[in-house]
Amino acid sequence: MSDEHKFNFSEDEADEATNTNKDKAVEASKEAVKKDAKGLWQSFSKFMNELLDFRDDTDRDATVLAIKGDIPFKGATAWILVCSIFVASIGLNADSTAVVIGAMLISPLMGPILGVGLSIAINDIDTLKRSLINLAIMIVLSLLTAFLFFALFPLNEETSELFARTRPDIRDVLIAFFGGAALMIARTKKGTIASVIFGVAIATALMPPLCTAGYGLAEGNWQFFFGAMYLFSINTIFIALATFVVIKILRFPMLKYANSKKRKRISRLATLVAIVVMIPAIWTFLTVLQESKYQRDYKSFCENEVEANENLWLQKKSLDVENKKISLYFNGDISDATLSDLQNEMKDYENIQDFELVINANKTRNADRLLESLDRAYVDLDQKDNVISGLQKEIENLQSNITNLNKQVEANSGQSKVSFTNLSRDAKVRFNDLEYFGYAKMLASKDFINIDTLEVATVRWKVALADSVVARKERDLSTWLKKELKIDSIVIRRN
Repeated sequence: MSDEHKFNFSEDEADEATNTNKDKAVEASKEAVKKDAKGLWQSFSKFMNELLDFRDDTDRDATVLAIKGDIPFKGATAWILVCSIFVASIGLNADSTAVVIGAMLISPLMGPILGVGLSIAINDIDTLKRSLINLAIMIVLSLLTAFLFFALFPLNEETSELFARTRPDIRDVLIAFFGGAALMIARTKKGTIASVIFGVAIATALMPPLCTAGYGLAEGNWQFFFGAMYLFSINTIFIALATFVVIKILRFPMLKYANSKKRKRISRLATLVAIVVMIPAIWTFLTVLQESKYQRDYKSFCENEVEANENLWLQKKSLDVENKKISLYFNGDISDATLSDLQNEMKDYENIQDFELVINANKTRNADRLLESLDRAYVDLDQKDNVISGLQKEIENLQSNITNLNKQVEANSGQSKVSFTNLSRDAKVRFNDLEYFGYAKMLASKDFINIDTLEVATVRWKVALADSVVARKERDLSTWLKKELKIDSIVIRRN
């Protein structure tokens, strides 16, 4: 083999070795990046786990005992409930949010509801029975207390606090669920967080709906009664559901029975109860969600398409979700074109586009409005005529006074008894640099109504005088003329 071939072969081997080293370096770099990324992800996962995991700080036995201890309604607990119901009813009657919040803080309503969720989660049928019985006692006692208050108290008005508890929406569902979850997490933590318990008691608002339902019973207002009980049912179901979910996440031990058949039967019964609770919870959530969509589009339609139209005089509106009907009540006649426009605009709102739009218009109202406007216009005109007449008299008096004053000023302007010859001669003697001197009284007006008299002296000085000297001499001349003419002011002008 020639030297040239040997050289080429060695060069190819060197290139191949270089490429191999580069590939190894790239692979090593990739492995290092992967290792760093894996370490970063593990660090992040560990951080998030430590941040969000609350299972290590759970006292299961103490939690179960504490919840079971809050279930019974006997003695002091029953009286605390009665007193808190009275306080809440008074707050609702007085439309006082602060009083209602105070009643919620002292109310022991949460115990049986948490007991329902706990018992289903740990397969404890005895606790479930006690929870449901005490929950029923709690509801009956609360309704009876509120009923007696509103039936006997003389001042019963539909306040905003009462009305607010009759129309639940999707937000009430979310508040109940997440409030219940927060409460259970706080109860399972070693060392109960009292501030969380108080906050959940206020947020979930179990007390006011029961008081409102009692008001509905006392007044025979079934809309208030069923609306308030619907809201209370939402809060109860979703608090129990949140309790069930938290207990399952924390993996509380299931209650074991010595009899395997009984254990299976209890387990099936608990599962059935859980399903029974879940079905209305899901149905309630979907129903309230759909109603919230109806309400949102209904309010938007009324605000954007009806109330924003200055040509429409809307007096009342109502939404009938059950019959899918929107009723609008107007003062004045509504033309067919306007009705057609409203119907077409309603189709732009997805959730109410298939609703029936019912227009109730008062055709005679337009004429009534015109007559009322005409009467008001006549009254305004009479009042304006009286005002104008009085102003005209005042203007005539002012014009007469101004005319008389102007005549007096003009008459007095020619009464000067000063001899101009002597005045000009004395001025030249005192100010020998004067080359020209003139004096006169001039009539002037700033507002073109009132006339003033000005004393004016016109002068011309020698050209050789400096401006500062001229200014000083004019000041001296002004002082001398005021003294000679016995006047308060005079204007010096240069010719």
